[in-house]
Amino acid sequence: MKKMNRRYNINNLEELHAMVASLKAEHKQKGELLLKDTRVYLHQFTLGGLIKKYASPSALLKIDDKLNISSSLMSMVLPFIMNTTLFKGSGFLTKTLVGLASNKVGKSLDAEHISAIFNSVKSWFSGSRKKKDKAPQYVDYGIPPDSETY
Repeated sequence: MKKMNRRYNINNLEELHAMVASLKAEHKQKGELLLKDTRVYLHQFTLGGLIKKYASPSALLKIDDKLNISSSLMSMVLPFIMNTTLFKGSGFLTKTLVGLASNKVGKSLDAEHISAIFNSVKSWFSGSRKKKDKAPQYVDYGIPPDSETY
């Protein structure tokens, strides 16, 4: 760190008090700036800052393309969900076949397929509201407004 060597030309007590007041103000201002910069720097490493930086959809798709996290997760979760919900009372052989089939389907799914499925299911529930809000369309019968047939 660079050492600052200041020389002041102080001749009387009033100049000394003025210099002390200006140095205190400068010290306070630099302390506030340092505190502000420290908060901005530390905000980068908070949980919210890391989520904003790395949990964006494009970042998750890039990670998933490299590691195939979604397909491996779906190959484990999908058989469990199928056997506990749809085939709850089924026998061992049925559950084994469903587990193998859903395992294969889960491995073939990637993040793009999952997001497409999610968007289509979401559109089923949100699509019905849009149809109710539509106003009737203007019907043109082919008669020009300047016509003498009015």
